[in-house]
Amino acid sequence: MAATQVTNTPSTEESQIHGLIDELLAQHSPTKVSPREFLGAQYDAGLAWVHFPVGFGGLGLSPKHQRVINERLFAAGAPNPQARNPIGHGMCAPTVVEWGSDAQRSRYLRPLFTGEEVWCQLFSEPGSGSDFAGLSARGVRDGDEWICNGQKVWTTLAHLAKWGLLVVRTDTEAVKHAGLTAFVVDMEAPGVEVRPLRQMTGEAEFNEVYFTDVRIDEHEMLGNAGDGWRVSLTTLMNERVSIGGTTPPRGSGPIGQAVKKWHELSGDVHTVVKRDELARLWIRAEVLRLTNIRASQMRKAGVPGPEGSIGKMASADLNKDIYEFVVDMLGPEGQLYGSYEMIRPEMAMGFDSFQKAFLRARANSIEGGTTEVMKNILGERVLGLPGDVRVDREVPWSQVPRN
Repeated sequence: MAATQVTNTPSTEESQIHGLIDELLAQHSPTKVSPREFLGAQYDAGLAWVHFPVGFGGLGLSPKHQRVINERLFAAGAPNPQARNPIGHGMCAPTVVEWGSDAQRSRYLRPLFTGEEVWCQLFSEPGSGSDFAGLSARGVRDGDEWICNGQKVWTTLAHLAKWGLLVVRTDTEAVKHAGLTAFVVDMEAPGVEVRPLRQMTGEAEFNEVYFTDVRIDEHEMLGNAGDGWRVSLTTLMNERVSIGGTTPPRGSGPIGQAVKKWHELSGDVHTVVKRDELARLWIRAEVLRLTNIRASQMRKAGVPGPEGSIGKMASADLNKDIYEFVVDMLGPEGQLYGSYEMIRPEMAMGFDSFQKAFLRARANSIEGGTTEVMKNILGERVLGLPGDVRVDREVPWSQVPRN
């Protein structure tokens, strides 16, 4: 009996995508045009976020195709749109396309993707970090505008941002989750003040931002008044996928750097114990990579689910362990860092040494939701375990005790 030959015929969607990629590379070779021109053409072709609607950087297709698009374009030398605008690309754009009006989508998404306009996310406050719904920054309606006052903290790249995704409390008598409203705010508007927060790396990629009688037009609201909690969930779920849900090639990224350094060093470093420790880290990195691939295959267009918290939590611990391993391999050299002169970086999480990566990785278990919050999400929403006791769930925000 003759064996049946199985052939993998490209689907209509795949053929369409490859045709658009061919056309984009032929007409706008990344080696001949500026990064901004190439990214603009990529957006216009619907290859920026392939699952976004047609006309807004997408084709309305499954997000699974984006990996193929990125692999082909990066192989041809295309720029990475996330490099300069990671918050905008991974978190704010999905929120704008989900909750924004067509006018907002048309105005914001293209210059966001090309990097012409950097975005930041204005969620955390000094008195409400992990308890995001307990925030106290206020928004008060004044005719067709809202007047906003308050303070935000840990705002990545706010010093470079043109636009910010801001959530404030607009109803103090509603329960804390129901009284929030989201806006797009001009970071250059009167009353917006950005101050640097210097980190232990010496850099100040984080900021605190003060709002003093900042006026925001009614049309810059995302969703409706009171939708702020649901809008923020869109942002946060995408943030966790953006931070911990990437699927790089096998053996690349931090673990690839560690393996390369292992081979460069010699002598006492190459002990059986150290080799086994490196092997365990490599296995953890590969398990995480495969888990993220599985999660991305299950993910459909729209707001990601709680699976993003798995990758975010695991990658935070893994990154810290990898860079700690490398610094330990360096021996006394691992204690040498260089200058602690404060720098205002042009991008987030840039590494020029293992010592700096070791210090910066400490933030991975805090930013984008703490590891403790990720465990709560996974326990409650994935495993179905009973939630923590929340005595303020049905209490108006104005009556909730605060320090």
